[in-house]
Amino acid sequence: MEKFFEQLTSYNILNNLLPGAIFCYLLKYSMNITLLDSDLIGNLFFYYFCGMVISRVGSVIIEPVLKKVKYVKFAEYKDFVKASKKDSKIEVLSESNNMYRTFIALFTILIITKIYYNLSQKFIILNSIWKVLILVILLILFLMSYRKQVNYIKKRVDINVND
Repeated sequence: MEKFFEQLTSYNILNNLLPGAIFCYLLKYSMNITLLDSDLIGNLFFYYFCGMVISRVGSVIIEPVLKKVKYVKFAEYKDFVKASKKDSKIEVLSESNNMYRTFIALFTILIITKIYYNLSQKFIILNSIWKVLILVILLILFLMSYRKQVNYIKKRVDINVND
């Protein structure tokens, strides 16, 4: 357990643990939905998992949408990698950038949850399918995340092999 907490980087805290805790808190106080129990350690892991899901939504859904509508424009990945080797501040800025993206995802998910919650009051069938729906969404989300990560690794290998 101690090793787990030692391994937490600022990135993991800002993009996983904190958003997960905020999400659970806002669910409780905005919709009266409580996901936690009295087990502090279990809650910390649950915060981390919720935050990881929120972060993945930001990475594989929010980011591509914002790129598509030309709200943001990224540098070429190979240029990012090369520039990061010369300017260490780029990594810090990228971490902050990812945190903002995660919070955009957090508030988007809260809005969607509120809409689903309100609809489930009118359409009772939604109350019986939400668990399966969440599992399917999580499966698709992590499949997309896995593919994105494999592509990033491949790009980094290609950049370093070709230099």
